[in-house]
Amino acid sequence: MKIAIVGLGLIGGSLALAARKNKFATHLIGVDRNPQHAARALELGLVDEVLKLDIAVEYADLIILATPVQTLLNLAPHILDKMVPHQVLMDAGSTKSTLVQAVQNHKNRSQFVAAHPMAGTEFSGPDAALEDLFVNKVCVICNKEESSAHALKICEDFFKAIKMQLTYMEADAHDVHTAYISHISHLSSFALALTVLEKEQDEEAIFDLASGGFRSTVRLAKSNPDTWLPIFEQNRDNLLDVLDEHIHVLSIMRSCLIKKKFGELNDMMVRANDINRILK
Repeated sequence: MKIAIVGLGLIGGSLALAARKNKFATHLIGVDRNPQHAARALELGLVDEVLKLDIAVEYADLIILATPVQTLLNLAPHILDKMVPHQVLMDAGSTKSTLVQAVQNHKNRSQFVAAHPMAGTEFSGPDAALEDLFVNKVCVICNKEESSAHALKICEDFFKAIKMQLTYMEADAHDVHTAYISHISHLSSFALALTVLEKEQDEEAIFDLASGGFRSTVRLAKSNPDTWLPIFEQNRDNLLDVLDEHIHVLSIMRSCLIKKKFGELNDMMVRANDINRILK
């Protein structure tokens, strides 16, 4: 199968490596508007060739969009315009509702699969690509009833080939859940990094004293703002809802410290430990 991957950063590059390793692709075509990324992707062997978007679409059986979410709203309809019946288009974006709405009434909507392979790191660009990034991770496929059986099977076979676990949900539900389990984590990490940078002026002390706990908590603050700002924008309402609850809980903890209610604070931490039951 000829696969064109649009966007050759962490996600696109890792999908390319995984497709090659698991022998799902016979030929990998790369598309990237950044010429340095395109050249580096070729140098690293992520793809077999780099082509212009419209030419890549013409040659590919499966087109995967792995660009920042704000670009998908124009890219997906543009590509669907040019597709012939056997071709399949899917995305790998972290927000789904806005994109699903953007293609809802397109004549070739059934050839599109809205997917979110939920894996990543704090790094970006072609050099960040990892061939095993998606192994045993979850891929969410949204609004599957709006995709044809052919398109759905191609995408399901692809994700199974790269050893992902599949789950299905509606786009609106996906965006609510990702606000709670992914987007708030990134926003909180950015906020904590800013807090420490504001209060701790001794950079050497940060470097010397930063242990595993701090490093793991602020790891996501190293993520690319060009990727995450559009996600925050598209999932703004859901993110505000979870952020309000997060601020509320922090306020209670702050009050416990102010009033020396350490027993109540302990009770909150014990309840928080219950997350281990879900994530063990």
